Amino acid sequence: QVQLVESGGGLVQAGGSLRLSCAASGRNFRTYSMGWFQQAPGKEREFVAAISWSSGYPDYADSVKGRFTISRDNAKNTVYLQMNSLKPEDTAVYYCAASPIATVTLVRYNYWGQGTQVTVSS
Repeated sequence: QVQLVESGGGLVQAGGSLRLSCAASGRNFRTYSMGWFQQAPGKEREFVAAISWSSGYPDYADSVKGRFTISRDNAKNTVYLQMNSLKPEDTAVYYCAASPIATVTLVRYNYWGQGTQVTVSS
């Protein structure tokens, strides 16, 4: 079992930055690949970024490439999402999730956090 708690969301102006954190507890966190997903009002939950257990395989949705960076600190059981050059269309609830493998596929993620709201004003 892995428990995940996101933090760091908030209200920011377009062009600004936020860093989301996802603190994990439970066994074997460092063996899991981690992902970030976003869900905007009225839309499906979508892949944002993923990273393998060894910090390899960083992968990003096309919409965030060059602006967002995923990283992890296994010593702190934490994964991060640095979001720069934010746009109003980035407004969503952001979820972190854990998977046995690094993947963009939502259904492969076994554990989910409760989400943190990011709102980008124009």
